[in-house]
Amino acid sequence: MFNQYIQVPVIATVVEGSTGRLDDYKGGVASVIRLVPSLPESALQGIEEFSHLEVVWHFSQGSDSDIELEPRSPRGNPSWPATGGLVHRNHRRPARIGISYPRLLRVEGRDLHVTDLDADAGTPIVDLAPVFAEMLPRGTVHQPPWPSDMLQDYWKNASDRP
Repeated sequence: MFNQYIQVPVIATVVEGSTGRLDDYKGGVASVIRLVPSLPESALQGIEEFSHLEVVWHFSQGSDSDIELEPRSPRGNPSWPATGGLVHRNHRRPARIGISYPRLLRVEGRDLHVTDLDADAGTPIVDLAPVFAEMLPRGTVHQPPWPSDMLQDYWKNASDRP
């Protein structure tokens, strides 16, 4: 399908956190991101001064056979419009890359303790950085109504899952 690829290193792994590839109730889950041994702990020096991280991770539990680029309704719900595969934010994207913005709770050696990371335990991390307010989107962010409808339970506390 694709004629050009890149390789990216795995710099860390989610070693504690949610499991099960669940769509909603991702809030309040404590997770640990552990740097790989080949990176020096000093690579994290100063990161504890930031409230949030930008974490780039790989949907490793998906597969190339899961890629779906043709328009489809999100979560199979016909009340939401069919949109192309690059409009979805899930494991069916070509590179199977996810981006999350968890709150950094503390740093202990190679371990970053975070909450509200929507990557499951075992997930490979390909990059992370502190969130700089100046690097967030400029201007008003707008979207159609269906993402708000679809994600109304996404960040509800995991302990409240029915």
